[in-house]
Amino acid sequence: MVTRDIVEQIMEHLEMQELELSRKRATDLYWLAFLLTGHSDLSIEVAIESFDSQDEASPLFAAWMLRRSRSLVISKAMAAIRDELATSARRTESNRSKKPVLPARWALRQETTKVAIEHALLAIDVFPRCALLLSIFEGMSLHDAVILLGGNRNLVRKALVIGLREFTRNLAKMQGWVHAIASSAAVSQAG
Repeated sequence: MVTRDIVEQIMEHLEMQELELSRKRATDLYWLAFLLTGHSDLSIEVAIESFDSQDEASPLFAAWMLRRSRSLVISKAMAAIRDELATSARRTESNRSKKPVLPARWALRQETTKVAIEHALLAIDVFPRCALLLSIFEGMSLHDAVILLGGNRNLVRKALVIGLREFTRNLAKMQGWVHAIASSAAVSQAG
């Protein structure tokens, strides 16, 4: 026979699970906003606004609400940094530099932390970083990324390539990779 105490214990357990799930969702929304904007305080505001808009009364729509929350975070973050995106887009458009050397036979280590990924991403200029995050990490179509970033297809493609290169180089450098030209110059100066 099920007693009232057992039912209360089950309800407390379910409430704790829901609280933990909500905490994880809020943390994920904050991290997404932070990676997009690069601003901690702004990201907190964006995440709270997006998380508060969820309908807690309808657990049947939890997956849909989570996707909606991510979309809200993305659109609010993009709106909040519109001027920074425009300035960065101009830098990206005028970027005529040579293709940077990428590490040969390099692979991301399995023990790479979330903090390392965050640092590697935040070291990228905002327009290429957002193009990378939206296209690769969020799986957004090029068409949708162009709309959110306010650029054109060619500029967003260019930004994505720049973002991928810089992300790869940043992670490789964190794992000890040294550019061959830089290391040979250091050797010749030491000799």
